[in-house]
Amino acid sequence: MKNRLHVLRAERDWSQGELAERLNVSRQTVNALENGKYDPSLPLAFKIARLFGLTIEQIFQPDEEQ
Repeated sequence: MKNRLHVLRAERDWSQGELAERLNVSRQTVNALENGKYDPSLPLAFKIARLFGLTIEQIFQPDEEQ
């Protein structure tokens, strides 16, 4: 799954740690999300979308091969 998390975080000048605190997850989770090594749970995806004021679809896109 591709996502715009890194770009959205950088636009706000937040570190991975700051984003992690806002989402109540670990910095390692944010890193794994940004690098596509972890797909968020649905509740976490909604939390991320709310935080950035976007829809889930505006942040996360499925891989083309899926």
